[in-house]
Amino acid sequence: MTATLALTFDNLGEAAELEMGALPADAALGGHRTATEVLPALLDRLDGRGIAATFFVEGLNAELYPDLLREVAGRGHEVAYHAWRHEQWGALDAAEQAENLARGVAAFERIGIEIAGLRPPGGLLGPGGLGVLREAGLRYCSPAGTGAGTEDSVALLPFQWRHLDASCVLPPLAAVREQMAGSPDPIDPAAFVDSLRAEIDRLANDGGYMAIVLHPFMLDWLGEEQLDALLDRIAAASAGELRVARCRDIADRVLSHPGRFQGGTALDTATWA
Repeated sequence: MTATLALTFDNLGEAAELEMGALPADAALGGHRTATEVLPALLDRLDGRGIAATFFVEGLNAELYPDLLREVAGRGHEVAYHAWRHEQWGALDAAEQAENLARGVAAFERIGIEIAGLRPPGGLLGPGGLGVLREAGLRYCSPAGTGAGTEDSVALLPFQWRHLDASCVLPPLAAVREQMAGSPDPIDPAAFVDSLRAEIDRLANDGGYMAIVLHPFMLDWLGEEQLDALLDRIAAASAGELRVARCRDIADRVLSHPGRFQGGTALDTATWA
């Protein structure tokens, strides 16, 4: 595969905090800082560099932040699905996955957004596998794993945990940090960005597919300087070294050449949740 990079962002607003029980049951919703401050500023940064990204957001956000999501799509980015309220996808049975997905697809349709793909929270496909996605009409999935591929008429565009910002700090992901830096200790933002830039260099030289996974709620941790450095590297790479594209566009390319990508993905079945 021609060197292809997807810049992706997971989670928005208070959905995941609600699912974890981190907010009181009577908490006021719809004014979360990641939606009111962080995401608008991020969109300006992306626009200034001509980078199109994919935002995997929880379905609840279609009810809480419809205008913001329409703006994301209107600026040329992709809005994709990340469960209704960040439920651990692999822990849901097939019927629960189908219900969750149908609810989310319908909510996004009501605000004029078509969902093409899912990134399962926790990275696992779970009992429903790809059948639930195919039945719902989705074209791709982005679970944990390596290598772009296709199976059962669904494109697989996996992410690797070492390309995810939360891997730098979350205690359950100490094993990932061992792979990244040889130590389970937290990794600082500068070291994380350096590792991503090295991975972009490798991708440009070797070809293939890579997804970078950032979280709006972690951009304060990353810091403006490191965020700008990463975005500048991506923008420079897109000028000739590799293709930077939305996941739905990459999926369309994979699905248009099924023989070339059949069996190209190795799923990561490890769980940290």
